[in-house]
Amino acid sequence: MFSIIFPGQGSQSVGMCKELYLKYDIVKKLFNEADEALEYSLTKIIFEGPKEILDKTENTQPAIFLAGYSIFTLMREKFNFNFDKALFFAGHSLGEYTALCSAGFINFSDTIKILKIRGAAMQSSSSNDEGGMIAVLGSSINEIDNILNKNLNNYKCFIANDNSNSQIVISGKIEDLKKFSEDLKKKSIKNIHLSVSAPFHCKLMNKATKVMELEIKKMKFNSCNKTLISNVTAGKMNEISEIKNLLIKQIESRVRWRESIKYMTDNGTKSFIEIGPGKVLSGLIKRIDKNLKTFSINSEEDINAIIKENEF
Repeated sequence: MFSIIFPGQGSQSVGMCKELYLKYDIVKKLFNEADEALEYSLTKIIFEGPKEILDKTENTQPAIFLAGYSIFTLMREKFNFNFDKALFFAGHSLGEYTALCSAGFINFSDTIKILKIRGAAMQSSSSNDEGGMIAVLGSSINEIDNILNKNLNNYKCFIANDNSNSQIVISGKIEDLKKFSEDLKKKSIKNIHLSVSAPFHCKLMNKATKVMELEIKKMKFNSCNKTLISNVTAGKMNEISEIKNLLIKQIESRVRWRESIKYMTDNGTKSFIEIGPGKVLSGLIKRIDKNLKTFSINSEEDINAIIKENEF
């Protein structure tokens, strides 16, 4: 039994999907539709860069979605992969939108447009150099929670991503993150400052939440028989009203990825198919449970390899 997962920000690279674009008309058609919906050439940014332009959040988010959804559509339409057998659909942060679109809850054009808005809103929600993020390695969620709670008078930082048993991402203002990082060093807990443009998934994103609340309420959602896993609750979501509310909350909420994987495995998932650029999620899953099978799909070779797997 398998589930489908889609990556979030950080998995992008200049040139992603280009070979599939050149070979398959269905991929080229989606890239062209994206350019029309956005009224600028996202295709050119993806294929030519430069990297600093692709890495702008307002470009990164629709670009990663476009890459992942194009591969998903190619697998379904040209390689006849049966996604109806999937137990769950899930995505990490913006990947949740790729999951929603792939499952049929929202259409392609609406998704690409709202991710452009989401990226711009998240970028502008925090002023330049005001906030950032650090990755904490080799520590438990309980230990980090305790450190943060004991030091509320000294600094205010937030758990943004509970990614695996050994990786937690923290958001906050730069000065607060520096103080937190010093505390971690005193305890010999490894931490790395991430090259991101804003403190995602925390209260500092409140302006973005207000923007997305208006946009999500305007979006058309379709009823669907697929089951999605929410970043906010690490549980399933099916009802349209529930999905809308959780997408709004997602902007400021912790990404409960470790708990989401546990929920899916506790409910029958034995292997995960990661669709989109990079292999970040597959790596995180192996840290959560090394016995789980993972497949990363971002090329024709990857698609052919998984088609040969008897379990699919």
